[in-house]
Amino acid sequence: MTTERREPATTADERSMLEGWLDYHRQTLAWKCEGLTDAQLRTAAVEPSELSLMGLVRHMAEVERGWFRSVLVGEDAGPIYYSDEDPDGEFHLTEADTWAEAHATWQAEIEAARGNAARFGLDDLSKGRSRRTGEQFNLRWIYTHMIEEYARHNGHADLIRERVDGATGD
Repeated sequence: MTTERREPATTADERSMLEGWLDYHRQTLAWKCEGLTDAQLRTAAVEPSELSLMGLVRHMAEVERGWFRSVLVGEDAGPIYYSDEDPDGEFHLTEADTWAEAHATWQAEIEAARGNAARFGLDDLSKGRSRRTGEQFNLRWIYTHMIEEYARHNGHADLIRERVDGATGD
């Protein structure tokens, strides 16, 4: 599989631009994971951090779920990988954890996110609220936050991938 990354058109309208950049960053994370074995994807390659490429994908599945299910539509979508006992569970990998499962889960959350977001305008407020502050968010804020979240973690993925097999690229 070769992940194709596409930047949004330079003249796109606001929503197309936000969705385009979010998809670009989703594609970037997939690209950073491409061609590696499960063992390589589970490797926490930048000590002492526990971050691994598979852990980042599992984390982003949780983030997609949290923002687009729990917050945006107010769904009672519990965690996938973490728990109260293990709040960083998405990063605690075992030999039983596979790329096939992590990738499928992540892609399912992306598809749910797209479906849920399609029902909202950029200025529409979320049905759910922040766990910390009780605030609602408009879809524009959620898109912008998700772009920031992916961009930050794609920087982590760059470093991890380079340590795992030497591959570099933007």
